[in-house]
Amino acid sequence: MNVAEAVGRALVAAGVEQVFGVVGSGNFHPTNAMVAAGAWFVAARHEGGAATMADAYARMSGTVAALSVHQGPGLTNAVTGIAEAAKSRTPLLVLAAEVTEPRSNFYVDQDALAHAVGAVTARITSAEDAVEQACAAVRRALHERRTVLLNLPLPMQAVEVPDGALAQAAAPPERAVVEPSAAEVTALARLLEQARRPVFVAGRGARGPGCREALDALAEHQGALLATSAVARGLFHGNPWSLDVSGGFASPLAAELIQGADLIVGWGCALNMWTMRHGRLIGPEATVVQVDDDASALGAHRALDLGVTGDVARTARRVLDAGGEPRQGYRTPEVGAAVAERVHWRDVPYDDTSGRDRIDPRTLSIALDDILPRERVIGVDSGNFMGHPSMYLSVPDQDGFCFTQAFQSIGLGLATTIGAALARPDRLPVAALGDGGAMMGAADFDTVRRLGLPMLVVVYNDDAYGAEVHHFGPDGHPLGLVEFPPTDVAAVARGYGFEAVTVRSRADLKAVEDWVAGPRSAPLLIDAKVVRDHGSWWLEEAFRGH
Repeated sequence: MNVAEAVGRALVAAGVEQVFGVVGSGNFHPTNAMVAAGAWFVAARHEGGAATMADAYARMSGTVAALSVHQGPGLTNAVTGIAEAAKSRTPLLVLAAEVTEPRSNFYVDQDALAHAVGAVTARITSAEDAVEQACAAVRRALHERRTVLLNLPLPMQAVEVPDGALAQAAAPPERAVVEPSAAEVTALARLLEQARRPVFVAGRGARGPGCREALDALAEHQGALLATSAVARGLFHGNPWSLDVSGGFASPLAAELIQGADLIVGWGCALNMWTMRHGRLIGPEATVVQVDDDASALGAHRALDLGVTGDVARTARRVLDAGGEPRQGYRTPEVGAAVAERVHWRDVPYDDTSGRDRIDPRTLSIALDDILPRERVIGVDSGNFMGHPSMYLSVPDQDGFCFTQAFQSIGLGLATTIGAALARPDRLPVAALGDGGAMMGAADFDTVRRLGLPMLVVVYNDDAYGAEVHHFGPDGHPLGLVEFPPTDVAAVARGYGFEAVTVRSRADLKAVEDWVAGPRSAPLLIDAKVVRDHGSWWLEEAFRGH
C-alpha cells in the first residue's frame, strides 16, 4: 500500500465519513482510497462550493467533514470557503495535494495560504508516519475545533508504507468536557441572584447535546429571558420567553428588552459586534458575563465583568445546583404578554410596498413560511436581502438554520444548503439567495439536481448588489457598477433540470404550494422579483455601526 491509499484509508478510520471536493490528478488516489474505505464523496462543480458544503455539513452533523482538492489552483479556488470555516472554528479537514518544486506552475506556499485565512496546517512527511500524521490532523480538527489543511506532497504519495501501518489508525476520543471552577460557578450564581432583569444569549457553543435543557432550566429558575446569536437561531424555539435572535436581526421588542437587561450572560457566544449591535444592546449599567470552554475566547470582543471557562451545559447545571430560591426576574406578566404578541418580525406591522411587477420581500417571506412544512433546514447567502429569510422563515430548532456568515462573503448560500441538506436529509432544504449570490454559485445547481435533493431555492432578485445600492445611493453616488440588466434566473435553473417559477405577486406562489404538495421529484427555484425601494432594517443597523 502506498502513502496516498494509506492516508485516505486512515482518514476514514479516524472518523471522516463525508468528503466533498473536485478531483484532479493530485488528489485522485487519496480520494478514491477514502471512497473505497466507506466514505461518501460528493463531487461539487467548484472547489469553493465544495469547501462550503463541507463546512455546512460539519456544522449540522457535529462531525469532522473533509474537503479534497488538487494542488495549487484546487486549493486557491477553495480559499473563500476555507476562510469561512476557519473563522467559524468549524472542525474541517482539508486534504490537499502539494507540489514541492518551486518552479512548477502548480506551486504555491500552501501553508502561508492557509495561515492567512486562519486555518492551521499539517503535512505528511514520511511513509512511516503517514497514518499517524493523518489521524493527528483529524484529532486536532475535532479537539481544537479548527480547520486543518493536511498537505500531501506529490512525491510522497507513491512511496510504500510499512506493512501493518493502518493498524495504528483510530478515531480520536471525544473532545473532553471542560468543567468550570467552583469559584467561577459561585461568582456567576451570585450575579444571577442579584439581577432583576437577566438575559441569556446563547451562541454556537450552546448548540451541543443537553445545552438547551440546561439553559432552559437555569433561565426558568432565575427568571431570565432567552436569545441567541444568528448561528444558534432556533435553539429556544417554542419557549414562551424566547426573544429569538439578538443583534442586527433582533425585532424592536427584542432589542428593547435586551437593552433593558441588568445582566447579560453569553453562553458559548462571542457577544461580538453583530450579536450586540456594536455594543448598543448592552445597557450602561449592565453586567456582562461570558461562558466558553475555550479560555482564549473570553473577552475577545468586549470587556467582561466575569469570564467563566467551562462547557455550557455543565456550567449551567452547576450554577443551578448552587441553589437559591426561584425568582421571577425578567419574566413578568407584562413582558410575557409583549413577547407573545410582538417579539417576532412577522408580528410587526409594515407597509407592503409590493407593486404590479415586484413583491415586497417581507410579504414573500411570510407567505413562504406559511406554505413550507415546519421541518426544514434553511441556508442563507449574504446581502441586503438576508434578514428577511433569516427572520421571517421560522425554524424548528438549532439544526434548522445554517448561517455561514463569519467572512460575509456572498455566493456561499447554495453550497451551504447542500451541505446542510446532506446532514439533515429528514428536512426540506431551503436555500435563500440574492441574485448576486445565486449567479456566483450557479454551477452547483448541477450538484443539487445530480444528488436528487428536493431543494427549494428562493432567489430574492433585485437585479443589483442591493447592499451597495442602499449604502451609496442615498448620497448620490453613481450605481452603474452595482446594478445589472434583468436576469431570468428561472430559465437558468431550468437549464440545470430544476422546476422554476417567476414570482411577482402573492398569487404566483400557487406553483410553490403545488410543488410542496407534490412528489418534489425535481428541485424548485423561485425567481422572486423583489422591490428595491429601500434597504433592509438590518443593513441600516449595520451601516450605523461603521
